[in-house]
Amino acid sequence: MAGDNFLYDIYERRLAARIDPATVPHHVGVILDGNRRWARSMGFGTAQGHKRGADKIEEFLGWAEQMGVQVVTLWLLSTDNLSRDPAELSPLLDIIAHAVDELAETGRWRLRLVGAVDLLPEPLAERLRAAVARSQPPEAKAEGKKGEVVDPEDRPMQVNIAVGYGGRQEIADAVRELLRERAAAGASLEEVAASLSEEDITDHLYTKGQPDPDLVIRTSGEQRLSGFLLWQSVHSEYYFCEVNWPAFRRVDFLRALRDFGSRERRLGR
Repeated sequence: MAGDNFLYDIYERRLAARIDPATVPHHVGVILDGNRRWARSMGFGTAQGHKRGADKIEEFLGWAEQMGVQVVTLWLLSTDNLSRDPAELSPLLDIIAHAVDELAETGRWRLRLVGAVDLLPEPLAERLRAAVARSQPPEAKAEGKKGEVVDPEDRPMQVNIAVGYGGRQEIADAVRELLRERAAAGASLEEVAASLSEEDITDHLYTKGQPDPDLVIRTSGEQRLSGFLLWQSVHSEYYFCEVNWPAFRRVDFLRALRDFGSRERRLGR
């Protein structure tokens, strides 16, 4: 066993050394799938699978940070998940809230809620908002002092917490917010329709102001997006990993980065 770990460590280090920093994606989206399957395979209850999956998050973010990723979007709960059996949903919500609290307490990353927060139970929504607020660095540190320009690479990694998230819901919310904004400015519906652009919608998404994801990873072997970052992922590369999320290792992440770095990105051209 010790010999196996030694060989694994050597392989992992070599794999990391062969990844060109210039090819590391700026924004990585992750569909954290397979908690329940992992729990069943281990003979555990569903809640234990969700808890083990939540415990994996901080470790993963450390890997991403080490490799130079600037933005990570973690899909923890979809809008569809909100209709699950309350016996499973209630402990899952508690696990998510605790995980986000712990991420905020580290002080390492800037957290941002990505999703229809108003669809969540109000106590959970308030707890998540409070955690996100605690994670924000002091303004002088984030923006520089007296107008100083801060290199983006010197900023803490941005971590999007996608809870109560659905891709269709996000696009509908973006259009709704845009219409309300234009109406408040006195524009008619006809004027809005005549001037509406893709950039207008992009500027009203949950992820506004951030780069689109370069790489989207889904664990558990499922090969579908399920509505994750529908608008933003139009030019993303996808990587589907057979490993369930609680068993996801650094070497699995490095393999995803290696695969991404080997692809020729045409970005629709």
